Amino acid sequence: MVLVGGDGTVQQLLPQLLARSLLLGIVPVGSGNDLAGTLGLRGLDWRDALARALQGPTSRCDLGELSTAGATRPFASSLAAGFDAAIARRASEGPQWLRGLPRYLWATLGELAGLRRWRLRVFVDGTLVHDGEALFASCLNTPSYGAGMPAVPGARIDDMRLDLLLVGRFGRAGALVMLPQLLAGRHLGHPQVRAARFAHLRVECDAELPLAADGEPLAAAREFSVRVLPGALRVVRGLPEDFRKGS
Repeated sequence: MVLVGGDGTVQQLLPQLLARSLLLGIVPVGSGNDLAGTLGLRGLDWRDALARALQGPTSRCDLGELSTAGATRPFASSLAAGFDAAIARRASEGPQWLRGLPRYLWATLGELAGLRRWRLRVFVDGTLVHDGEALFASCLNTPSYGAGMPAVPGARIDDMRLDLLLVGRFGRAGALVMLPQLLAGRHLGHPQVRAARFAHLRVECDAELPLAADGEPLAAAREFSVRVLPGALRVVRGLPEDFRKGS
């Protein structure tokens, strides 16, 4: 199947892709193209991307699976939980003429005005790693999310693991200072920022926590779990020179 769109389009059709064991080719023209970028397709003209989608090399990539209150949902790039999920919701409601990373930056500045933290208990592969306030506890399959922000630069889509990005107790000023560090991929050294690879994650919150899968807002939840689905999706990748450009 060839999809023309971005991460949100992939998110909407993932259940069908998995149920029918379809091969996925992407022509990345969405506002967020983090999966396509990881596959080496970012920056390609749509004609070149279509040619890759029809004839390019294939491989398998991991997916994540979110579970909330008995329901499950796969995701390809990211599962945002907290502040960044609120940003995704605001971005989805933003002006249509604003695209890509500028759209997410606009939404981020809007959310900073009413910045909120949540009290979270976070378990990584059964071990409690955080019990306290945090801005967000998000899961990534791709190195970037939010239209190219390098959240976990070392993440891979074929390592049979997902990557937790846990951002702790920041105020407005601290979050604003951290934003340029995130955009430059230099945030992981901060003592309030933690990354960890995992196969299974569980998060408990004392209030409804905003969620977003691949940039698409979901219903908030007080508890959720995430597990990796190793090699669950067959995808078309860019040629080697395209992969270097996209990564």
